[in-house]
Amino acid sequence: MHSALFLIEFGAIILGLGLLGRVAGRLKFSPIPLYLLAGLAFGTGGLLPMGASEEFVAIGAEIGVILLLLMLGLEYTASDLVSNLKTQYPAGLVDFALNAVPGAVAALLMGWGPVAAVVLAGVTWISSSGVIAKVMGDLGRVGNRETPVILSVLVLEDLAMAVYLPIITALLAGVSLAAGSATLAIALGVAGAVLFVAVRFGRHISRFVSSDDPEKLLLVVLGLTLLVAGIAQQLQVSAAVGAFLVGIALSGEVAEGTHALLSPLRDLFAAVFFVFFGLHTDPASIPPVLLPALALAAVTAGTKIATGYWAAKRAGIGVKGRWRAGGTLVARGEFSIVIAGLAVTAGIEPALGPLATAYVLILVVIGPLTARYTEPVAAWVAARRTPPETAAAAVVPPHPAAPEDLAGPGEDPGRQQDQAQDPARRA
Repeated sequence: MHSALFLIEFGAIILGLGLLGRVAGRLKFSPIPLYLLAGLAFGTGGLLPMGASEEFVAIGAEIGVILLLLMLGLEYTASDLVSNLKTQYPAGLVDFALNAVPGAVAALLMGWGPVAAVVLAGVTWISSSGVIAKVMGDLGRVGNRETPVILSVLVLEDLAMAVYLPIITALLAGVSLAAGSATLAIALGVAGAVLFVAVRFGRHISRFVSSDDPEKLLLVVLGLTLLVAGIAQQLQVSAAVGAFLVGIALSGEVAEGTHALLSPLRDLFAAVFFVFFGLHTDPASIPPVLLPALALAAVTAGTKIATGYWAAKRAGIGVKGRWRAGGTLVARGEFSIVIAGLAVTAGIEPALGPLATAYVLILVVIGPLTARYTEPVAAWVAARRTPPETAAAAVVPPHPAAPEDLAGPGEDPGRQQDQAQDPARRA
């Protein structure tokens, strides 16, 4: 009976996701907000709570995040990663200053104390790699020029979690300085070792994984990714970081074959991840903290847009790409919930959990909207501010405009054509 109920519930979830995906496709809109709202409606305190399939959905959600980051890593080589980290580390510092500080200040203003301030700083700091990876795929922006900048910021955040999570765990547990330092050293060592192996021995790993049989290639890559992600998480390093570095380590034909084989699985489990997030949010806990969450979301949405704009400008990306980069980084998600969950378990501040949940839910719904509409809105505002005589002169240029002139500084005039010719880059 339990097995039958599980099949009914999980089948209904998958069918519902498919129908919501169709609706989103008809509306030319990302399905992520619809997935989240569906989870909210049928989760804890919702219209029709589901229980039999909860454990399986939780595992599927973890796999969804891992596959999202693996597929994102497949788009870039190890040399790309190292180059981006060397050039974009100032963006990581700006990201921390603009987005962690508002959370810490908000906690102190509410009288929650320094430990809660450190926790809420992490909640507002870290963008959702899972949501952003899905949004970029839905909008066909994986091959855009601003995407490496976005990726660099996300990777810096994920790698920073290897330092932050051991620190916050030690603070919440009240352990000694020596014990906390040992945990931090282990986490840093593991992250560094995985990155070194990915950069130094990536070709050997690709050769080991390579196979002409799609079945064998799928099993080996998926097994290797889950193994590395699990080991990384066991050693207090993000599973997402481990999966991303596996994708970085694979290159050439192996990466292309893996991309084609795992894309359907990624889409399935990624959808399950977003539903799972909504399933574990009790609607009754949101109203009391809604106003503070809205205010904090408004402030940190603006600071994330400023972060992405500044990072893209520093990388020489054109104005449109800068706005796209900023809007894409707004969403928060899995890391924020993990951080808040640690604090709730430790009993630091009762209102912290509901506030973090409401905050993340707001931004995880708004994030796909800002990713899609920040650049058009910025262009509309700029046009409104343009003097009429300047706008009239711009209608008929004195000389035929070359494609590079129309692209703007840092833009690639052939990007759309290249993407049309190479569908794999748009996956």
